[in-house]
Amino acid sequence: MSFSSSVKDEVAKIKVKDKNLITSEISGLLATCGAIMLKGENLILSFNTENPSVARRIFTFLKTYSKDVEASIRKNYKLRKNKYSISLFDTYAVKSLLDKVYIGQDKRVFTLSKKKPRLTEEEKRAFVRGCFLGSGSVTNPEKTYHFEIIFENRGPANYLMEILSDYDIKPGLTLRKDKYLIYLKEAEKISDFLSLIGASKSVLEFENIRVIKEMRNNVNRLVNMETANLNKIVNSSLDQVNDILYIDKEIGLNSLDENLREVALLRLKNRESSLRDIGNLLNPKIGKSAVNYRMKKLREIAKLLRSGDYGNKRNKTF
Repeated sequence: MSFSSSVKDEVAKIKVKDKNLITSEISGLLATCGAIMLKGENLILSFNTENPSVARRIFTFLKTYSKDVEASIRKNYKLRKNKYSISLFDTYAVKSLLDKVYIGQDKRVFTLSKKKPRLTEEEKRAFVRGCFLGSGSVTNPEKTYHFEIIFENRGPANYLMEILSDYDIKPGLTLRKDKYLIYLKEAEKISDFLSLIGASKSVLEFENIRVIKEMRNNVNRLVNMETANLNKIVNSSLDQVNDILYIDKEIGLNSLDENLREVALLRLKNRESSLRDIGNLLNPKIGKSAVNYRMKKLREIAKLLRSGDYGNKRNKTF
């Protein structure tokens, strides 16, 4: 089972008995997975979902309005998924329900009514929960952080964004294939959203994965940094050793002044040590910058020896 399905299963089991909360949640479901059909003079209200727990919840909600509710399953063998359709065939119940919800129909899709309702905190949460159950999804946090809800109409999408902003959750909005999609990519905000709709177990799982993932990333970052530093030290040491050996071959290390000769000999004996470590081996000890300065002098000597200019410049430079 995917993480998104697991969240929906948990949320779909939240018990709701208050009729106003049921109406608010149905409003969110209408905006995301609902449709109205006209058969003769009869109105049919239909919901479609791929999640069986969501289908059962919608069926239970509609039963509070009428007994004339039917559920059907259509199998998609290619995608290996079932599509559940829950329909309310009682025209009177459909009209009664549509009179109570604050989602209306515009050009065969549901949109926000012109007059925005004043919702309680619980009713806001119920509406948000309905939107998520209808067309929401959240990616497994082990892979990436991504959450989205798809709307046919911009009105409900904007309304949901207004509600979420009250809880300091500010999703992005984009248009994809003529549908409006609100999304979150920040782990903290996704966690806040899951908490808002009552998915407490999923929040704990999400946060556990998030902590482990961040720890792993931090460890990898430190390892990569240490590896890079080690490679830098090794490569720098190799260049320094090559310069010192070349100097020894051409003019001998005894021709160097005491400070340079001392550092050169220590580098030959401690080829994997850092400049700071070499500085600590000297008596008296010197800092990393002082050792680096002497190494630069040795590099300049080696460069002059290779170019044949050492004899002309050593009295001026060294």
